[in-house]
Amino acid sequence: MSVSVKALALTAVAGLSLGMAQAAEAAPAGVKNIVLVHGAFADGSGWAGVVSALQAKGYHVTAVQNPLTSLADDVAATKRVLAQQDGPTLLVGHSWGGVVITQVEDPKVAGLVYVAALAPDVGESAADVFKNKPAAVEADAIQPGPDGFATIPADRFHSAFAADSTPAQAAVMAATQGPISAAAFGEKVTIASWKKLPSWFLVSTADRVINPDLERWEAERIGAHVVSVTGSHTAFVAHPAVVAKAIEDAAGSLKR
Repeated sequence: MSVSVKALALTAVAGLSLGMAQAAEAAPAGVKNIVLVHGAFADGSGWAGVVSALQAKGYHVTAVQNPLTSLADDVAATKRVLAQQDGPTLLVGHSWGGVVITQVEDPKVAGLVYVAALAPDVGESAADVFKNKPAAVEADAIQPGPDGFATIPADRFHSAFAADSTPAQAAVMAATQGPISAAAFGEKVTIASWKKLPSWFLVSTADRVINPDLERWEAERIGAHVVSVTGSHTAFVAHPAVVAKAIEDAAGSLKR
């Protein structure tokens, strides 16, 4: 081998080794798969900022699109996404999504993160959980319609649901919100996955839909690791970096 060819070969090997080292450094610690479950009056696009932040750290992130037609339907949608994961997965639920992840039982789920969410016990519904503390200041913004599905009126969406987002962001969220079957709030869970799995709870201290005191009470009841954010019910939209960091910390503490 000539000197020039040998030098080129050594350079190529060095480059390959560097690339492998950089790839290893970029690989996230702990569990790499993260599945995000949205709540009522939302859709999967609300997680956009969180998804981007986590993807930049090397995580494999998928957002479920819940039909919001019943608890069983939303659990089925979440399980379809879990079936596509290639190993241990961190399951994250916002608001009503907390009820969904509580009811999901799947061997791939390694931990749970509740984001301003509802975390019922066996035999409880979302409506039952709300009874444990006074209603939040704008909980009455949730309006059932004649078709049996509930929404938040556009003129209340910003102040009640997304006060820390810009008016433009809130307007888009209101326009794309997912109406939920009002009957779903009365459906009781038969499984409480948080009893078997490590859990984290992100409390939104300025939440106007779920009383922050209820969120703190829930977190204590399920024995969750608690993180707080000064934000609205949809703090993950206005403060995606904060929420992504909480999810990253949870994922990093779990075994692959």
